Amino acid sequence: MTLVLAILAGVLIGLSLGALGGGGSILAVPVLVYVLDQSASQATTGSLVVVGVSSLMGVVFASRAGHVLLARGVAFGTVALGGAALGALASARVPEPVLLASFAVLMLVVVGVMVVRLVRGSAAPETRPTLDDPIITFSPTFACRCPQALKVLVTATAVGLLTGFLGVGGGFLVVPALLVALALPMDYAAGTSLVVITMTSAVALAVRAGSGTSPDWGIVIALTAAATLSTAVGVKVADRVDTDKLQIAFTVLILGVAVYTAAQALPALV
Repeated sequence: MTLVLAILAGVLIGLSLGALGGGGSILAVPVLVYVLDQSASQATTGSLVVVGVSSLMGVVFASRAGHVLLARGVAFGTVALGGAALGALASARVPEPVLLASFAVLMLVVVGVMVVRLVRGSAAPETRPTLDDPIITFSPTFACRCPQALKVLVTATAVGLLTGFLGVGGGFLVVPALLVALALPMDYAAGTSLVVITMTSAVALAVRAGSGTSPDWGIVIALTAAATLSTAVGVKVADRVDTDKLQIAFTVLILGVAVYTAAQALPALV
């Protein structure tokens, strides 16, 4: 039964990750803790494997669909790596209930940001962003104006710190960050976020490898396999669903998991 639950959860994680560019981390940690009976430390370590591998596969499929701006994703992810390492080190010194409560609070903040964006309407252009108006150049194919460069530095560092601290891939952080920092349309932000998730997950996992906390690898492998296979389906869903609907689904997903995680974590802090 545990294996079946792990596979079903993996399918849901992969679908959300492929379609929304996030959700995998949000779902993996609570599922491993509350459904598959892993500790918070085990869950946050195992989720990095699930999300990292799924994201890597998602990059391949999203690239084929034309939804990945690779240079921008690599540049954003590179800035986030240092923060991810520092955050992972800091998380080892924090009690597990605090990690879960922080996880829930952060999700509620992200929900607020996305709700404001939905109410105001998307300010991002609906066409592929251009790369031919450089003032600051990060690579031969990645360029942006000075205000955008500052946003990339601030948001990528913050994403890395929070990703490493919470032990998650960070799709639910990266997509809004890309929407804000680079003004990408939702479909490009979702695809490009998979590049960032892959990079930050790998670094955070490497740092956590020395902590001595290991999850049930059988469960993790089942989750990873199911999530990886279903990510391709999620990417195809993104091609057929209106981006406004994707944003609404993304917001509702985060809100539901945040409320449940808060309800479970807060009593342990009292």
